[in-house]
Amino acid sequence: MKQINKIFFIIIVIALVAAPAIAKKNFKNTRMVPVSFAELAKQAKPGVVNIQTVKTIEGGGRVYKHFFGQPFGGNRNPFDEFFSPFPNQRPQNRKESSLGSGFVISKDGYIVTNNHVIKDADQIKVILHDKTEYEASIIGTDPMTDLALIKIKATDLVPLKFGSSSEAEVGSWVVAIGSPFGLEQTVTAGIVSAKGRIIGSGPYDDFIQTDASINPGNSGGPLLNLDGEVIGINTAIIRAGQGIGFAIPSDLATGIIDQLTEQKTVSRGWLGVAIQNVTEQLAKYYGIKETKGVYVAKVYEGDPADKAGIKVGDVIFLINDKTIDSSRDLTLTIGSSSVGETVTVKLIRDGKEKIVKVKLGKRPEQNPETKETIDGYDSFGFRLKQMDSDIARKLGYPEDIKGLVVIDIESGSQASKTSVRHGDLLMEVNRNKIASIEEYRQYMNKINKGGIAQLLFRRGNSHVFVVGFEKS
Repeated sequence: MKQINKIFFIIIVIALVAAPAIAKKNFKNTRMVPVSFAELAKQAKPGVVNIQTVKTIEGGGRVYKHFFGQPFGGNRNPFDEFFSPFPNQRPQNRKESSLGSGFVISKDGYIVTNNHVIKDADQIKVILHDKTEYEASIIGTDPMTDLALIKIKATDLVPLKFGSSSEAEVGSWVVAIGSPFGLEQTVTAGIVSAKGRIIGSGPYDDFIQTDASINPGNSGGPLLNLDGEVIGINTAIIRAGQGIGFAIPSDLATGIIDQLTEQKTVSRGWLGVAIQNVTEQLAKYYGIKETKGVYVAKVYEGDPADKAGIKVGDVIFLINDKTIDSSRDLTLTIGSSSVGETVTVKLIRDGKEKIVKVKLGKRPEQNPETKETIDGYDSFGFRLKQMDSDIARKLGYPEDIKGLVVIDIESGSQASKTSVRHGDLLMEVNRNKIASIEEYRQYMNKINKGGIAQLLFRRGNSHVFVVGFEKS
């Protein structure tokens, strides 16, 4: 009996010794539900600031709606603000106040926030967690990612540290801190709901989606992991939804912030091509045998791709070791590359694979384009407007994209009987590329009365074909 008890005792001791090791092995990367976020909040809150701005709105202008508002919520025509108010309805200039958030990244006063929080501000006031107030100056901004870097004259601040957004998994806990509706130092918690979200804010969309409660005023505030590291910058919400917020990933933001700190501006790699996703319809339209990669619709003369020998009709499917499945993949890959860097481009030309080395240039500044609109409706019933950088940003297209935007469709017209809708981009007429109203008129005049016009429209990353359309 004593022998049995001794053996039983030994087994229990072994089990107790082995249990922690087994648990560590099985749950090495698992973090259980935290009992409280209190300690995390206590450590992080001193690094979070409230931002108040005052700006002059000329002639009533466009009032920026926190977190982008439209078109992500509601059904308002996205072009309303481009064509109103009418000439006889011009309100007077006025001052507008807005609220936002930010967070400290250095002891000597550098603060990260959203570009839309401080854009066009005449005055920027930063309020620390202890209610101390400072006037802030703008160091640099990057509208394409909605990031901004500002600075206050202060010392011994408590900076927050960046973590890796790529290591944050869907379902992992996150905490948001900010000033929703001016309620300073508000702490909310939730999970990472999704990653890589595209919400139509610009060419570099790659958002973290979270259900941590964020509202107007949270813009620019941090999204933290359980180690108190910033893995995202809260930026947008869907106004018509609940528990759907978006944050700029830290892995994207840190490179931008480093450039703003060092040179007050952002330089991005530039290939010099206009591209389209290769869909089955587009492959058939252009006679492309494979549907992988992106189709080169235009090569800009004198730019890196042109110098390297890339041609219209090439299909790019790999850049260095990065697979290119969509226009977004190429835009993000090239945009995150350094100016002057040489990249290896793999493409398909005439059914054969080819490797091209391209030394990237600097993405050019966008020059304002003439905002030209066809008076009334065309013969099909479309009312079109020449694409410009403002409209491109609003619709989520690259700012240099060319074409004519559908801004209205005449009721009962031939156009109204097609699947074309507001916001679609007319790119080709009978396979002729259209970049201006004048070009459109020229090509349409070549079509005899009763002739056939084949119209190619773009909608996001897909295309809409209107074939066999009679010109009346």
